[in-house]
Amino acid sequence: METLAASEHPISATALAADFGVSRQVIVGDIALLRASGESIVATPSGYYIASSRPGITKTIVCTHDNADMKTELYSIVDNGCTVSDVIVEHPVYGQIIGRLDLSSRFDVDQFILKLETEDAPPLSTLTGGIHLHSIVCPDEAAYARVVSALEAQGILYKQD
Repeated sequence: METLAASEHPISATALAADFGVSRQVIVGDIALLRASGESIVATPSGYYIASSRPGITKTIVCTHDNADMKTELYSIVDNGCTVSDVIVEHPVYGQIIGRLDLSSRFDVDQFILKLETEDAPPLSTLTGGIHLHSIVCPDEAAYARVVSALEAQGILYKQD
């Protein structure tokens, strides 16, 4: 917990395992136990962090696009200084499905898209015809307004007719 609390960025299970001289699986198990005991540890593709350690304001946006526009959408958010915390879809059988993302830069976005491609994994938004939500963390209202403006200009921000 001290290591996670001291870090400004997510830390991978592999890095934690190397630091503590144990296997990656031991870290994954220990993190699961900490989370079960009530610790607010968030698991993302880039590692673990403590939820309360993220400064800024959290907003939810509703987007719709096909897979070809995913990079444009995510770049629009990170280029305006915000972090894409997650993607949320409303599944007709399972209800709300949340996928942690924690994307803060173009590098993070590129790595996420590469992982989707190499794992041959479709984005969650394919389950809902492209409609999905993102929780985003922005440093201030001005950054959030820039994101909304950019997504509206690209036709990505969902508007109900």
